[in-house]
Amino acid sequence: MNRITGKRVLVTGGAGFIGSNLCIDLVKENDVVCLDSFITGRRENIQSIKDNANFTLIEGDIRNEEDCRKALESVDVVLHQAALGSVPRSIENPILTNSINIDGFLMLLSLAQKMGIKRFVYAASSSTYGDHPSLPKIEEHIGKPLSPYAVTKYVNELYAKVFCDLHGMEVIGLRYFNVFGRHQDPDGAYAAVIPKFIKAFLSGASPTLHGDGEQSRDFTYIENVIQANHLAGITNNEKAIGEVFNVAFGHRTTVNELIAALKVNLSKMDSSISDIEIDYIAERQGDVKHSLASIEKGKSLLGYDPQYSIEKGLEEAINWYFEYFKNKVHG
Repeated sequence: MNRITGKRVLVTGGAGFIGSNLCIDLVKENDVVCLDSFITGRRENIQSIKDNANFTLIEGDIRNEEDCRKALESVDVVLHQAALGSVPRSIENPILTNSINIDGFLMLLSLAQKMGIKRFVYAASSSTYGDHPSLPKIEEHIGKPLSPYAVTKYVNELYAKVFCDLHGMEVIGLRYFNVFGRHQDPDGAYAAVIPKFIKAFLSGASPTLHGDGEQSRDFTYIENVIQANHLAGITNNEKAIGEVFNVAFGHRTTVNELIAALKVNLSKMDSSISDIEIDYIAERQGDVKHSLASIEKGKSLLGYDPQYSIEKGLEEAINWYFEYFKNKVHG
């Protein structure tokens, strides 16, 4: 795999789910700076590398100029993952979502430009497709946003393109599709569906599902996302600069199919899980019904070649969560 090596890399949100996975992967061959406010990031995610000589943790906020300047010092590549995620949270608190996701993004982007940092890779979102009906989702065809979160992620794309055109910054956006895997928070009101369901099943509880379960998603294992960030961080393809790319596997799974797969895998650890019923409740406001990515643009311009299907990813993720919850109980 083509990788970022021998660089000083800033990972914002580096104690979060995706950010921590990037930090752990990058620190093998790079100097890594992690900037995190710990609003949603967790120290346990970076525990394994906190004493690594190649790793620097800066506790700070992307909305704070001094914190950003300190984090950007001598950096070669920015991998911007920091954001306040979750569609429901953005509906409940649009002002905070806007502040972190737009003000923070612009603060970091603007300072990176002033400090001469060219390569700026940022986490975009499949929520940007909004109400556009076509499947698969193609980067150039988007609809109207359905949530404040989606608005903020689209505004990031607009600002990135402007800075690319005005200042020659090498910006690349990665539209993540339903990423899952190790370090994804299973707790709290805004937990993602896969860790939340795994936690419920392992504790013998009935998972709560919004809607009828026939909504579909292009579930994307974390290893595919790590690959995409490396490729975007090193590409010399001028056609990739200033663009956004879908980061997914290119296959959709209904939530009911996901539940069935989880039951099969988890029943190997506890046979009673196969009998647990699902608690279906009302659909969630602002949710997209179906999501499926075209990954042809990423394949063509970045060399993106995802290796982890949902089946392969679930196997790894379930094993990780099984150990995680076991350690929580005995820890």
